[in-house]
Amino acid sequence: MKRYRLFSMIFIIALVFPRAQAQNSQTMYYMNLPQNHLLNPAIQPVSKVYIGLPAISGVNVDFSNNFFNFSDIFALNSTGESTISLDHPDFDAGNFIAGLRDRNKIELRSAVQLFGLGISAGRDLYIFLDVNERIETNFGLPGDGLRLLFSGDDNFLGQSVNMNSLAGDISWYRETGLGFSKNITSRLRIGVRGKWLSGVANISLENKGFSVTVKDDLTHQVDADLMANISAPVEILSDGDGMPDDISIDDSMFDDTRKMVDYFLKTGNNGVGLDVGLEYLLSDRFRLSASVTDLGYIRWKRDLTNLQSKNQFVLSGVNFRDIYDGSIDFEELGQELFDSLQKAFTVSATEIPYRTNIPAGLILGAAYSPSGSLTLGLLSHTRFDGNKFRETLTFSANFNIGNAFSTSLAYTAAGYRYDNLGFGLAFRLGFFQIYALADRIPLKWNKFVSDGKSIPVPEYLNTLHARAGMNLVFGNREMRKKDKPMILTQ
Repeated sequence: MKRYRLFSMIFIIALVFPRAQAQNSQTMYYMNLPQNHLLNPAIQPVSKVYIGLPAISGVNVDFSNNFFNFSDIFALNSTGESTISLDHPDFDAGNFIAGLRDRNKIELRSAVQLFGLGISAGRDLYIFLDVNERIETNFGLPGDGLRLLFSGDDNFLGQSVNMNSLAGDISWYRETGLGFSKNITSRLRIGVRGKWLSGVANISLENKGFSVTVKDDLTHQVDADLMANISAPVEILSDGDGMPDDISIDDSMFDDTRKMVDYFLKTGNNGVGLDVGLEYLLSDRFRLSASVTDLGYIRWKRDLTNLQSKNQFVLSGVNFRDIYDGSIDFEELGQELFDSLQKAFTVSATEIPYRTNIPAGLILGAAYSPSGSLTLGLLSHTRFDGNKFRETLTFSANFNIGNAFSTSLAYTAAGYRYDNLGFGLAFRLGFFQIYALADRIPLKWNKFVSDGKSIPVPEYLNTLHARAGMNLVFGNREMRKKDKPMILTQ
C-alpha cells in the first residue's frame, strides 16, 4: 500500500495539476478599480492614493477546461435519486468521449493580494507597489490517451498512441511588483512594472517523448522520456532497484514560527518578471491601449527531487471498460495502473535546478466614451504557453462615476463558448471601496443529488471566474482641473 499511495500522489500531482498560468479579469479592465493596473501598468486609478490590505483587497479564483461540462462527467442514476460519476458502471461515457480534443486542458488558479499601494506623485506620474500570492496550475491530457483509457483497446490494436501533449505543473509563488505610469505626451501614457518572483513550491512534468502501443495480447508497451521535477520539502525513497517506494514529508520547518517565516520568505527559488503597457488617446472619445504581461520565469533551486523515466515498460491491459463490464472496480484499476507505473520512474541521485516560465499575455483594447461616465470597450486577451496560445474577446459597457460608483456588463467569447456574460460592481463608502465581479456568470444550472439533498451546480464548466475585495482609497484625481487630458481616461 505504501507504493500505491506514493504513485497515487505522483500521478495526481504530475497529471492533474497544470502548468502555471496567471489569470486576468477582462470585466474589470474598464472599471475604476486600482486592480486594473495589474492588466495594464499604464492605467492610472482615479484615487490619489489606494491601499490594499492582506487578503481583504483581492481574492481571485479561476477554473477552466476545454473538453467537458457537468453532464459529461455526472448524471442521475436510473431512479433519479442520486448522482453517479464517470467511473460508475451505469454511467454512459459517450458524451465525455465525444467531447475530447487532441489536447485537453484543465486549469485552476487562485491569487490573493497581500499588499497594494498606489500613490499619485505629481500631475501625471503614478507609482505602484503590489504583493500577490499565487497558486497556479495547468493540466494537459492527449485525447487519444483518454479515448484509450475510457473506450478500451479495440480501436487501437497495433497502433501507437502519441502522448506528447501530456503536461502537468503546479506552482506556488509570491509576486512583488514595483512600477510606474507616466504621460509621455498629452495623448500617450506608458507604464512599466518590474516583478520579483519568489517560488515557494513546484512540481512540473517535462515531457520529451511519450507513446503507448497497444499489443495484440491487449498489453500496452510504453516508451517514455519523462522528468518529474520537484521543489518542495519531500523526499522520495527508493527500493534496492532504485525505483520509488515511498514518500517522506519534511515538516521540521513548521516546528516554530521562525522556521516557518524563513521557509516562506527565504525561498531561494528566485525569478523575475516584467509588465509593460500603454494608453493612447485618439480623441476626447476614443482611446487605444495595449499591454504585455507576465514576461518572466522562476529558477527552482531549493529542496530538489528529480524523478526520471527514460525507458520502455509494459502496462497491463486494464481500462475503464473493465469497470463498466463489472470485471473490476475502480480501486482495483487504480492499483493495477500504479503498480505498473512503478516501473516508469527511477529516483535520480542528482538535485538538478530547473526553470519554469510564466506564460505571457497580450492585451489589446479599444474604447469609446459617448459621455463622461459611459465607456464601451472591446478587449482582446491572448495567453501564450510555449507554442500554443489561447484567445478571448470581450465586449463591455462600463459606467463610472469617479471612484464613487463603477459597474460593467461584459460579453466574452472564450473556452469554445460564446454565451459568457460578466458583471462587475464597485462602490465607495468613505475611504472604503468594495467590489465584486465575475467574468463568466453561469446561465444554465444542473444539480448534484446525494443523500436526498440537491445542490445546484453550473451546467457549463468551460470557464468560471470570480474576484472580490475591498480597497482603501483617498482623494479623487478626476476632480483636478489642471491635470493633462490623459488623466481623464476612466
